Amino acid sequence: MSEVVLVTGMSGAGRSTVSAALEDLGWFVIDNLPVELIVRVGELAAAGSFDYAGVAFVVGRSGRVQPDALLAVEMELQQMHENAKILFLDAPDDVLIHRFEANRRRHPFPAPSLADSIAGERALLQSIRDAADLVIDTGSINTNQLRARIVEIFTDTNTPGSLRVSLVSFGYSNGIPRDVDIVFDCRFLPNPHWIEELRPLSGLDEPVATYVLSQEPAQHFLADVCSLLEWQIPAFANEGKAYLSIAIGCTGGRHRSVAIAEEIRRRLKIPNAVLHRDIAR
Repeated sequence: MSEVVLVTGMSGAGRSTVSAALEDLGWFVIDNLPVELIVRVGELAAAGSFDYAGVAFVVGRSGRVQPDALLAVEMELQQMHENAKILFLDAPDDVLIHRFEANRRRHPFPAPSLADSIAGERALLQSIRDAADLVIDTGSINTNQLRARIVEIFTDTNTPGSLRVSLVSFGYSNGIPRDVDIVFDCRFLPNPHWIEELRPLSGLDEPVATYVLSQEPAQHFLADVCSLLEWQIPAFANEGKAYLSIAIGCTGGRHRSVAIAEEIRRRLKIPNAVLHRDIAR
């Protein structure tokens, strides 16, 4: 079995979406198993010859999650599976409030108000978030984008235990992604938005890509960024980092950042597709 992942995080941040995405990838997903049974099931999975891409334990219901117990479980799993990881799902408070109000669901953390419940759960889970190998902020992405992110991260395009690199393009006008490790800014490049025939297109279209990439500053920027990443990525891998997310931003996230991110992916031969967060906005 290649991987074991503990999926947890803030209520309303997308655990069910991640569960479905992993199942579609051929993972064996176990939802809401009591924490004290996770290690026992992990032992059975390690001893068996199950034909799964990996095993995911989805841990929810904040009232039932004890951070110290969950972190102890991860340590025990790592002794059996060198690829045992924690995936933490997060989102800003205002987004979580909107999701709970829209679905009319009761928050599992007991408190006088919804805002208090979210604040209490965040405080309770902070140590788990700090220890997580991968944090995904779902506040600015929709369900389909979250599923795509999971597919990109967990598709078996790398050998088990290797560093998994992902790229995301975004627009600063919509906020910097909170779950990325490295951010590059390409707003210094001329903006295709101001060229009438290019405005309705995106950086995935050849005319926009040609316009952006044919400029000398863009080539200089790409050479510098790729040169930096060519030595940084192996350095992160040597330090044992499991996931590395690199973000490229422009003003709106539709033209320059898209073209630049795709070119970085091509030059560095990153196997995963780029997540273009704001291309449709």
